[in-house]
Amino acid sequence: MKRLFSILAIVFLMATGTANATTNAATVATTVVTATQNAAEPAAEELGFHQELKKRFIEGGPGFMGIVLLCLILGLAICIERIIFLNLSTTNTKKLTANVEDALQSGGLEAAKEVCRNTKGPVASIFYQGLDRADGDLESAEKAVVAYGGVQMGQLEKNVSWISLFIALAPMLGFMGTVIGMIQAFDKIQSAGGMDATLVAGGIKVALLTTVFGLIVAIILQIFYNIIVAKIDSIVNDMEDSSITLMDMLSKYKK
Repeated sequence: MKRLFSILAIVFLMATGTANATTNAATVATTVVTATQNAAEPAAEELGFHQELKKRFIEGGPGFMGIVLLCLILGLAICIERIIFLNLSTTNTKKLTANVEDALQSGGLEAAKEVCRNTKGPVASIFYQGLDRADGDLESAEKAVVAYGGVQMGQLEKNVSWISLFIALAPMLGFMGTVIGMIQAFDKIQSAGGMDATLVAGGIKVALLTTVFGLIVAIILQIFYNIIVAKIDSIVNDMEDSSITLMDMLSKYKK
C-alpha cells in the first residue's frame, strides 16, 4: 500500500513538472514571437514610408513631378560643387599674412610672391596681384587688389544664381500642377453634370501632391543656398580684411 502511494506521488510530481515545463516553453515562445514582431515593426514602417513616397510621387503625374525632380537633382549638384569649391578656397589668412610679412622683410617682394604662389585660395591670389604691382606706387597696388578682389568674388558666386532659379521654379511648377489638376477636376464635374466627390477627389489629390513636392524641393535647396551664401560672405570678409593688412605691409615696406 505504501509503495502504491509512493508510485502515485512520483507520477503526480512528474506530471506537474511536465505541465510547468510546457507552460514555460509556451511563455518563452510567446515572448520570442512578440519581440520578433516588435523588431519587425520599425522595418515595416520604414519600408512603408519609402513605398508611400514612391506611390505619392507616381500619383503626382510624370509631367510636373519629373520636372520638379530634375530641379532638385540639378540644384543639389550645383550646391555640392559650390560647397566643395568654397571649402577649397578657404585659407588660414592669419598664417598667410604672417608668412608674407616675414618673407617681405627677409627676402623682399619676390620671396613674398613665392609664398603666395604656393598657397591656394582667393586671398593668396589677391596678395600676389598686389605684390606684383608693388614696384610702382601704392595706388597702383591698391587698384590691382580692388580689381582682382572683384574677380575673385565673381568666381565665388559662380552658378549661385542657378540655385536661386531652382528655388523659385520648383514651387511655381507645383502651383501650376495644382491649377491644372483643379481645372481637370472641374472638367469632370461638368462632364458628369453633377457634383460627385469621387469624380474630383483624384484630380484634387494630384494637384496638392505637385504643390507639396515643389515646396519640399524649394525648402531643401533654400537650406543649402543659405549655407553657401554664409560661406561666401565669410570668405569675402577675409579678403577685405586681408587686403587692408596687405596695404599696411606694403606701406611699411616702402618706407
